[in-house]
Amino acid sequence: MIFGELPLAEAEGAILAHSVKHEAGMFKKGRTLTADDIGLLKSSGVVGVFAAKLGADDVPEDEAAAAVARIVGAGGTRVQAPFTGRANLHAAVHGLAIVDVARVRALNRLHESLTLATVQPFAIVEEREMVATVKVIPFAVPRAVLANALAIIGDEPLLRVAAFRDKRAGLVVTRLPQTKPSIIAKSEEAMRERISALGGTLAAVRVVEHDIAQVTAAIAEMSSLACDPILVFGASAITDRGDVIPMAVTKAGGEVLHLGMPVDPGNLMMFGALGDVPVIGVPSCARSPKVNGFDWVLARVMADVKVTPADIMDMGAGGLLAEIPTRPSSREGKPKPQRAPHVAAIVLAAGQSSRMGTNKLLADVKGQPMIRRSVAAMRQAVDRTVVVTGRDAAGIATALDGLPVVLVHNARFAEGLSTSLRAGIEVLPPDTDVAVIALGDMPLVGPEVVRRLIAAYSPAEHRSVCVPVFRGERGNPVLWGRQHFETLKGMTGDRGARVLFEVLSDEIVEVAMPDEAVLLDADTPEALEAIRAK
Repeated sequence: MIFGELPLAEAEGAILAHSVKHEAGMFKKGRTLTADDIGLLKSSGVVGVFAAKLGADDVPEDEAAAAVARIVGAGGTRVQAPFTGRANLHAAVHGLAIVDVARVRALNRLHESLTLATVQPFAIVEEREMVATVKVIPFAVPRAVLANALAIIGDEPLLRVAAFRDKRAGLVVTRLPQTKPSIIAKSEEAMRERISALGGTLAAVRVVEHDIAQVTAAIAEMSSLACDPILVFGASAITDRGDVIPMAVTKAGGEVLHLGMPVDPGNLMMFGALGDVPVIGVPSCARSPKVNGFDWVLARVMADVKVTPADIMDMGAGGLLAEIPTRPSSREGKPKPQRAPHVAAIVLAAGQSSRMGTNKLLADVKGQPMIRRSVAAMRQAVDRTVVVTGRDAAGIATALDGLPVVLVHNARFAEGLSTSLRAGIEVLPPDTDVAVIALGDMPLVGPEVVRRLIAAYSPAEHRSVCVPVFRGERGNPVLWGRQHFETLKGMTGDRGARVLFEVLSDEIVEVAMPDEAVLLDADTPEALEAIRAK
């Protein structure tokens, strides 16, 4: 890769490293310069640009990021389309992130151009939460480096999310003569909340004396009720394999696999098994909602991740969880995990087709009404699809029959496009992060266009309006962050949201597309025939 200041004569096909002003506006960093771009820069008095020019042995950043991201994650993850050399992976389920630390390190040690970051091993993640990101640092990765990275991953992904199972846990609580009823109640409530938070149910609870025979019988009963796991919360801490709870596990036909753990709080946990069912002696610190070593073990058990004595012993690195005066741990202001945005599509289908003569949205395109083809493509890339109707609402509804979309009729459609924008935005759920405003007469726009717009969205980096571009020309659909919803609703007349582009220029990112689909709409009979031909 050639990187540096290039004369315009050598800059065609180069990628801008710095934004450049010209007489008609600005070319932003990351733009691949065309011959027309060079001409405009030259007429603007620009003589050179700071840019990168890729060679035959360079793999472009998005291509390299996508190649790694596609295979780095396994079950329980979803890959987002790449943008500016970054491809994110999100959890597809609520579960436990399983990370192959050694191979992640090996991949990151290959070359400075290619990086992989993951959440902490065995982190509890919610659905849609970001669990990993592949980031290419320069504009390209050497082809040999990418090949080595793919070889490290091979057929065994470096990350997966093990889904929490709907397990039926059983709880045995023991008591001594001095044990207060409030302590027993607190023990049960603490376990119920923990099990529920991990997707399970506390199916059975038994309170018995702190006695080997009674605990043995209670464990056997939990086994007969098919409880998995079985938790034993003792009135007294477990201090030896000869103590009440370990002995009860043994007498019930089970085995104590490990006693104690190098995690504080949580040192006095016992881990055993009755057949294939884990039996856990719960440390007294688990009456508190604060995280302790027992939580680490319970999370693995609830996700059906095997726990061995070696696993428990290896928890010592990072196992000091107790707060001390010299290292306070504020639980307020903790950063929220990054999540995949909730995306809605608003497909505008209320127009009057004045230049077509008939309702173009019902015209046949490869055996389907145009509007059905456009909406079906949107649905593949978003969480919710809203279709705004106006003229011939019944015909549009018939054309979309069977598709799970929300139909909104705009009775004021004759007043202009702004009324349809408002009608669509007003029905979006409160958790909608972004809206993709699409036109119903652009049937060549596929789901990959929308996925690429979503990948570009980053309000923290002032990329809250994402516009598709082909050879320098802006097209549709356009993605809008929710911070702009009220502004969009406030528009009037027959104006599209594009009138806001100049005001929001600092929030706009242009997203390059591989073909002209984002520019082609069926406004005239001739345009419709051209689309059919493609």
